[in-house]
Amino acid sequence: QVALMESGGGLVQAGGSLRLSCAASGSIFSINRMGWYRQAPGKQRELVAAITSGNSTNFADSVKGRFTISRDSAKNTVYLQMNSLKPEDTATYYCYALIRSTGQVGWFDYWGQGTQVTVSS
Repeated sequence: QVALMESGGGLVQAGGSLRLSCAASGSIFSINRMGWYRQAPGKQRELVAAITSGNSTNFADSVKGRFTISRDSAKNTVYLQMNSLKPEDTATYYCYALIRSTGQVGWFDYWGQGTQVTVSS
């Protein structure tokens, strides 16, 4: 089995910073893409940032220049550094990873439970 565990959410004032972490564990053969989605109340889940195994990245337009994403492949961990936070960044942030499990054919998306980020004005 595979599990993703997020940490680092919390309450911060506008203009502040937070760093989210997500560690994948379990019967992992290989991880391709990792990243973060977010969902605010009453809104659809949206992609925030993603990073491939080759360290190619992409970001939502709304976070470009403020958020960075990185990964430590040795630790199966992805990080989201969020700077210059705005109240509109308030949401539940979900980690995901495209993983091939040991002894399994094919790649599957796995999701974390979510971590709350609240930005006060």
